[in-house]
Amino acid sequence: MEWLEVSVEVDGEAAEAVAEALSRYVYRGVAIEAGPGGLTSGPVVVRAYLPAGEDLSGRKRRIEEALYHLGRIWPVPSPRFRPVAAEDWTEVWKERFDVMHVTERIVVRPSWKSYDAGPGELVITLDPGQAFGTGLHPTTRMCLQLLEHGVQEGGSVLDLGTGSGILAIAAAGLGAAQVLAVDNDPVAAECACTAVAVNNVADRVEVRHGTLADVPGSYDVVVVNILARVVMEMLADGLADRVDRGGLLIATGILEEQAGDVEQALARSGLGCGSRLREGDWVCLTARRTIAGAGQTA
Repeated sequence: MEWLEVSVEVDGEAAEAVAEALSRYVYRGVAIEAGPGGLTSGPVVVRAYLPAGEDLSGRKRRIEEALYHLGRIWPVPSPRFRPVAAEDWTEVWKERFDVMHVTERIVVRPSWKSYDAGPGELVITLDPGQAFGTGLHPTTRMCLQLLEHGVQEGGSVLDLGTGSGILAIAAAGLGAAQVLAVDNDPVAAECACTAVAVNNVADRVEVRHGTLADVPGSYDVVVVNILARVVMEMLADGLADRVDRGGLLIATGILEEQAGDVEQALARSGLGCGSRLREGDWVCLTARRTIAGAGQTA
């Protein structure tokens, strides 16, 4: 049996969104291959593989339609298709994944790649899957950068919209003693559970399928990498109450033109706005808990 390779060349900012779109229709996973400029500059090729057989033409059509709609948000070219022999496809697929240095300290590697960690490096094993969060997207990278400085040894962290679980795993690796990772997508929650087990942090990271309403207590650090609209909805629903007095909120998935609205929502919730990171069109905001939230005393 032959396989059909699907490839799309985009910039680094769009790569993970393209990978997420492809993952709905392809077998096993999606590979993201950086060019000479690395992950943050120059073109990035997203590749995936379809078994040549029943409904191949239908899958190709659905992929083309998904990328067309995604192209209304980011410039995404039409996918390229080429056949790959059955005896070659598995090795070709694996060769497309490589070790990624996501931040100065955090390294992400697929399970079949070996890597010797340097001094102070945190290595996360993360295989391709259906959930958002490989470390390539600017919002994930900015969250990881802020977690490096925001997580305290023995502290608690809440990761809302955990996706692949990368942020929760990083928090545990950076010293958090208690991490709750929550996602309303059961597939994402399952992917995160697997990744947590593979990275040997299940004693510190609990994964739940649920929403903000299912989260008890408050935490030293709360990270939300979703969308600006969802962040503001969560703030209206009591997100600030999940942040300890003096605790840190990291919020992203925010486009630059939306940042002002989110900062106003943070202030209304009693969270004092802090730093603002920007990469491309994306912004990551931090805020500190300055007053008690609803149902709590200052």
